[in-house]
Amino acid sequence: MTTPVDSSAVVDLLGALAYAELTAFDRLAEDARLAPTLTGRAALARMAAAEIGHHCRLVERLEELGADPSQAMAPFVPALDAFHESTRPSTWLEGLVKAYVGDGLATDFYREIAAFLPDPDRALVLEVLDDTGYADFAVREVRAAIRADRKVPGRLSLWGRRLVGEAMSQSQAVIAEHDGLAGLIIAGTGDLSGVAKLIERITGAHTRRMKALGLNP
Repeated sequence: MTTPVDSSAVVDLLGALAYAELTAFDRLAEDARLAPTLTGRAALARMAAAEIGHHCRLVERLEELGADPSQAMAPFVPALDAFHESTRPSTWLEGLVKAYVGDGLATDFYREIAAFLPDPDRALVLEVLDDTGYADFAVREVRAAIRADRKVPGRLSLWGRRLVGEAMSQSQAVIAEHDGLAGLIIAGTGDLSGVAKLIERITGAHTRRMKALGLNP
């Protein structure tokens, strides 16, 4: 049975996710211009459209809760912008890995927290985190590049490890600055050992994603 959740924590989570979806749209639209083929460009454009759709759903829910969406997103802008600025991809392949690995780690984090929410917010978070088809697309593209150039795995493996380090650092900073989110995680996991297990699950999922791409975690 789901325990009662502080409404301010729900607004914090939806605000963070709404801004994450907005930035995902921006980045996918930008990365689409790096695509070496029109097929790749069109695929990313479709995924960007899905992300802005998710953003709109979250904004609607924030309004239903009586929150100002802009104010709900604002506290998360510095941390998310800092992460994206420090991990700006320079190539098409780096962009694919960033979206698959970096965003995948964030998705796992939000999905874990969603388990602590009551419906309809739990269902909404899980809905907007649903894969838009990017995972299979990224795996195909990266694996094809690896087959074509044996230097690719080493470079992208280093990039993937940098991404997860930056993502974990920024996530910890966001939680530390928002008592509602921290309280939600502690209450949901039960204690610090529960938090440790949550982090272990997220790290394990990251390792599986790197291996799926053909990269060393």
